[in-house]
Amino acid sequence: MATFLYKLGRLAFRRRHFVALIWVALLTLAGVGAASAPSAGSTSFSIPGTEAQKAFDLLEQRFPGASADGATGRIVFKAPEGQKMTDAANKATVEKTVKELGDGSEVVSVTDPFTTNAVSKDGTVAYTSVKYDAPGMELKDATRDALEAAADEAQATGLTVDVGGDALQAAAEPGAVGEIVGLAIAAVVLVVTLGSLVAAGLPLLTAIIGVGIGVSTITALAKALDLGDTTSTLALMIGLAVGIDYALFIVSRYRSELAEGRDREEAVGRATGTAGSAVVFAGLTVVIALAGLSVVGVPMLTKMGLAAAGTVVVAVLIALTMIPALLGYAGRKVRPTGEKRKRRGGDTSEAPAKSEAQAKPGMGTRWASFVIRRPVAVLLLGVVGLGAIAVPATQLELGLPDDGSQPTSTTQRRAYDLLSEGFGPGFNGPLMIVVDAKDSDDPKTAATTVTDGIKGLGDVVTVTPAAFNKAGDTATITVIPDSKPSSVQTEDLVHAIRDQGTDVEADTGARVLVTGTTAMNIDFSQKLTDALIPYLALVVGLAFLLLIVIFRSILVPLKAALGFLLSVLAALGAVVAVFQWGWLGGLIGVEETGPIMSMMPIFMVGVVFGLAMDYEVFLVTRMREAYVHGESPSQSIVTGFRHSARVVAAAAVIMMAVFGGFISSSESMIKMIGFGLAIAVFFDAFVVRMAIVPAVLALLGRKAWWLPKWLDRALPNVDVEGESLRTQDDIKDADPDEDRKLVRV
Repeated sequence: MATFLYKLGRLAFRRRHFVALIWVALLTLAGVGAASAPSAGSTSFSIPGTEAQKAFDLLEQRFPGASADGATGRIVFKAPEGQKMTDAANKATVEKTVKELGDGSEVVSVTDPFTTNAVSKDGTVAYTSVKYDAPGMELKDATRDALEAAADEAQATGLTVDVGGDALQAAAEPGAVGEIVGLAIAAVVLVVTLGSLVAAGLPLLTAIIGVGIGVSTITALAKALDLGDTTSTLALMIGLAVGIDYALFIVSRYRSELAEGRDREEAVGRATGTAGSAVVFAGLTVVIALAGLSVVGVPMLTKMGLAAAGTVVVAVLIALTMIPALLGYAGRKVRPTGEKRKRRGGDTSEAPAKSEAQAKPGMGTRWASFVIRRPVAVLLLGVVGLGAIAVPATQLELGLPDDGSQPTSTTQRRAYDLLSEGFGPGFNGPLMIVVDAKDSDDPKTAATTVTDGIKGLGDVVTVTPAAFNKAGDTATITVIPDSKPSSVQTEDLVHAIRDQGTDVEADTGARVLVTGTTAMNIDFSQKLTDALIPYLALVVGLAFLLLIVIFRSILVPLKAALGFLLSVLAALGAVVAVFQWGWLGGLIGVEETGPIMSMMPIFMVGVVFGLAMDYEVFLVTRMREAYVHGESPSQSIVTGFRHSARVVAAAAVIMMAVFGGFISSSESMIKMIGFGLAIAVFFDAFVVRMAIVPAVLALLGRKAWWLPKWLDRALPNVDVEGESLRTQDDIKDADPDEDRKLVRV
């Protein structure tokens, strides 16, 4: 591996014009494809294998033309203080609004609240439902404008009017200001770490090109592959972070090679062969974690994971090829490590260079030495601290965002609250019961049995009479729970109805299915929970095997996996404390607390595991490199920190800045993901990798690098440490003519 990448780096350095042209051409091609691609519109949300999805599919089959996936808008009216909605003037306003809405070109139906019993018992609140023939994301702007205009006109008469439903659904604002701030912070960190604007600009440039190719390709294929906005957002988030970090590691190693007196082409080759090997394996762990989301069985998560994994692959390829090419263009503008410091100190080229032993120890060296002296105290403090932060994760409540999770300043949230006030908290989460009586001898009796059984359950406010299709073999029943959609009581009601349905099927032959948004959310959360352990086993297992190959050790990969579990649990605890409990939520713009997004735990496990292994590979490979070259276990830890701690810390800060930039998004899901990933990187990089890892290695000593001899012989030698490159040095020292042979190779 190291020898191949060494040759690749030197080739890219020499053929820099060709390499740069290829990447610019790919970026242009992807950009043209994105610009000319048709609009993606809305994406289908399905959960194969769940009861709610089966019921939804059955409705589309048995009730053709019902536009089951069409958008719905609800205009909610509230009468002024002391008035009723049935008063003549208020009633006339509502009827006029209903008539105007019915003229829309995409409107399928509009309900009249006074004929459909859509007026609250106290007469103060009423609503009209508008059904459209297209999903919310595909509605024309004119249709949305007409809906909002009708609401504004009604409000002008003195009524309180708000609009809910998914008809106003539109693409979320990506939080561009936050992303720019994140990139600005990353740029400052790069300048401080690499010592020059040119060196700092290289990782930013290559990361932007890589993300541009990845996101543009996703946009170009969005319509054909049914990819949503969150797919490109995740690719952008992950691609920027790893793209900057991977390039940073290679540029930093290049400067270290220059400082050892090597010429620029040789330094590029060695940086690509050593740091580039770590980049390949670190990127592979991220790809495994993201692509592994496919095992969950949710198409949306599969597409998000594969698209982000593809962007990571692009980031790795750019780091291995375009960075060496750009270093060739930069020439002497990228200086060796320490050269700027020597100039400021008045050192001359004739002054003898200080050895590493004579040089003043840096912060990384001092910290590693402290951990080696106090490994038990550092280990206990890190584990107990993260364990305490993880405690809120035990109270984790899962759900999917709805209008009730919107900020109170939005019309959707106000409409949600008005409906809860007028009709009860469960009105915003009705359950749709589908009775498949095709195999029943008496469909009507079967439907009546289902209806009577549901009425006898607790936490039920309303059960509508069964409505049959034209064939008379399928009926729908609407159930209004007494509790809000995200409550435990509503979830228990769904399970109770399904349990009753089993008895009904045994007695009548009719199949009973529960669907609707609330049931979909419950099934989605359950599916993700059930998939978490298999997903962990697959991803952690594959990465564990990969780390055994890299480190040629059993305990080091085991320690890496356990450290990851600790950091991800702490990150989930922080997410619960902020987004579910509201602790310090105001600082990052959390206006409304509620259940944690259902996909958050499994998503964080996948992404954070990949990123955690990045830091493990970059930090510990330097330690192993020192150990296999003869240093003691304790000294190898210090050497690893001396060479890698500063760069790993910078990489972590960059990732935190990039992820933190997405906290400014108006989309609650993106905000939560950005915060969760940023805090997880902080815990994993600075607590687990910088404190717990060296403490564990110090306690284990030589046992940390133990590997059974039979396994050592069976494993392939990937040479992440670049031992083959040192062998080349030995050959050159023995035979100067061999240098020319190696260059020709």
